[in-house]
Amino acid sequence: MSSAGVSIPATTGAGLKRGLFSDNFISWAVTIGITALILIFLVMPLWAILVLGFSTPEGFGLGNFAHTFTTARFWTLVLNSLGMALTCTVIVTGMAYAYAYTLQRAHVPFKPMLRMAALIPLFAPSLVQAQGLVLLLGRNGILNRWMGMDIDIYGFWGVVIANALYAFPYAFLILSAALAVSDARLHESAEVLGAGPWRIFRTQTLPATRYGLAAACFVVFNLVMTDFGNPMVIGGDFNVLATEVYNQVIGQAQFGLGAVIGIVLLMPAIAAKIVEKRLTKQQQALLTSQARPMVVRPAFKRDLFLGLYAYFTMALILSVILIVVLASFVKLWPYNMSFTLQHYQFDVQNGTAPLWNSVKISLATALLGVAIAGMTAIAVQKFKNPLTGPLAFLAILPSAVPGMVLGLGYVLAFNNPSNPLHFLYGSFALIIILSVYYNHAHAFLISSTSLKQISGSFDEASTMLGGSVLTTLRKVTLPLLWPTLLGVGVLFFMRTMVSLSAVIFLTTPATQVASISVLQLSDRGAVNQAAAFSVCIMLIVIAALLIVRTILWAFGAKHVTLIR
Repeated sequence: MSSAGVSIPATTGAGLKRGLFSDNFISWAVTIGITALILIFLVMPLWAILVLGFSTPEGFGLGNFAHTFTTARFWTLVLNSLGMALTCTVIVTGMAYAYAYTLQRAHVPFKPMLRMAALIPLFAPSLVQAQGLVLLLGRNGILNRWMGMDIDIYGFWGVVIANALYAFPYAFLILSAALAVSDARLHESAEVLGAGPWRIFRTQTLPATRYGLAAACFVVFNLVMTDFGNPMVIGGDFNVLATEVYNQVIGQAQFGLGAVIGIVLLMPAIAAKIVEKRLTKQQQALLTSQARPMVVRPAFKRDLFLGLYAYFTMALILSVILIVVLASFVKLWPYNMSFTLQHYQFDVQNGTAPLWNSVKISLATALLGVAIAGMTAIAVQKFKNPLTGPLAFLAILPSAVPGMVLGLGYVLAFNNPSNPLHFLYGSFALIIILSVYYNHAHAFLISSTSLKQISGSFDEASTMLGGSVLTTLRKVTLPLLWPTLLGVGVLFFMRTMVSLSAVIFLTTPATQVASISVLQLSDRGAVNQAAAFSVCIMLIVIAALLIVRTILWAFGAKHVTLIR
């Protein structure tokens, strides 16, 4: 019996006594069931995109790609997307590194407030950043209209700034975790040898965090390369591949061209993920059993400079969000700035239905997502059989799939009458399933990490006392794992509430969600109503975080991280 798993051969006495429901049967049944679900709801939609992309009137071939690649517009879109994504990656990674360094390696007041401010963009759909910039710097923005400026925020730089603000918290979380790990002995040795702060940073801190930097770069690049909310709102005549997919599929019903561009978007995401995994494998442990935690000592000039930077960055992030909040409480932006609550009456098409749809979908996604991601992690970590290796790969595959690409795959796969699951198309159920598998990789990794921290001796003791796999899970594993699973539920709820690109192709007037309402209201110039929807989404997400945090505190699980 290995401490790494609890799988028991079917020939053992316990297995024979339980007959059909032996431990071996249960482990295989769970593994096969989880694998089948991933194949149906993840691999099949991706396969549908590949099939359509390579299908031509003459048969299977490269005709669609040849036609697309020979058009000047396509290469303009590629250059626009790459230029925007690379520029944004450089800006975000640099800003987030300095911000994380301030919180981890400097003495500045109110660090919890600075950390929370950095995470606020996570609570809103991606296009909220573009909304805020338009309200500040657009043609009818405060600076242009009230201060006589002539700033043109629409286009390349508008998209870059909006996407930078959107991706900032993701990079910050990664880099903050990288900078939190440090051995004080190395810094003390460098100081004894006469190294100054800059040299210590250049020779120790920066090399020690290079893997975190690489991971942050890849995450930011994938996020902004495939996001279409911000470019739709603030891009103007500046188009990117993600907006082209939306325009071709929604505007012209050109699913074949959409599939080709979807495959193109999939390639850099997969390549970045492969490089990131290889770099991560090379990473060595930074802390040993003899390591001592670093104690940050005050340094007036450093702390003043970094503190000013951090508070300036916080002000920039909050100003974009707060201007959206302000717009939701004025009668008609920017012509009548008197206070009103009329936009929260939601006297628009479908009223408050999209908001409640989002809440219901997010709750259902959280429940189903916890069950599926949790059981997948248990199958991979506890049930050792020939399928668990491939299952582990499939479980993290969604991390390399852009939301818009997966959503398009769902349309192609489930809007096909020959598919036995065609009845799901146009239903809330399919949106929930899509949301589960779009966020599956992150939830699976969190659950797996927690399971690895539970000693295998617990499983061995339970088995030696005659407990079955189900008994061990119910009485040992789940009681130890429940705080993590609750955090995973928050992850699913939060990301589903703010999701835009993943669900844009699946919603109908009957299944519309709040984030889509924000996009549609912004598109037709209903600025105030769009702002009100955005504010409600943010308040609901924050309320969910507070409720779960209260539950964790009440049960003594105070150290569970809800946002990661």
